[in-house]
Amino acid sequence: MHTKKASTNWHVITGGPSTGKTTVINMLAERGYKTTIEHARHYIDTMRTEGQTVEDLRSNRKKFQIGVLDMQIEQEASILPQDLVFLDRAIPDAMAYYQFLKLDYDEKLLTAVKNTSYKKIFILDRLPFTKDYARTEDEEAQKKIHQLIINVYTSLGFPIVSVPVLPPTERVEFILKKIE
Repeated sequence: MHTKKASTNWHVITGGPSTGKTTVINMLAERGYKTTIEHARHYIDTMRTEGQTVEDLRSNRKKFQIGVLDMQIEQEASILPQDLVFLDRAIPDAMAYYQFLKLDYDEKLLTAVKNTSYKKIFILDRLPFTKDYARTEDEEAQKKIHQLIINVYTSLGFPIVSVPVLPPTERVEFILKKIE
């Protein structure tokens, strides 16, 4: 069971690749809610502007995961616990990706996870498979990552809400009805 450092008013929007997280987050932001960005894509975009290719970044899997984790830790440290915020993924998502990539957990990840606290975890059900420049996983890999994310948050004892496949506006309404 997860031991919480402090209670927060943070809600995590998560799930495997191709679940509509970014669409939901953007719609919540348009409605005036505080949201965060997904750091894997942000890390890729940042490194691409420095001349690295997605293939270069993904070739050193541990360095990539640590780069993303560092951004996530920094972001979460900057949010006030009482703020109502929707996070596009959160620190424990890294555990699922470490498992998927067969990487050993490092002390930074374990410490960061131990110090996390979230009010609710909204896991978006999978949408039809899509691929873009930042996604390199095939459909089977996306399914596996999705299940690993569910397993990680379940094992940490956070309250989980499964968000069914609905039109985006209805997904947002579903989430907003469940935040209290």
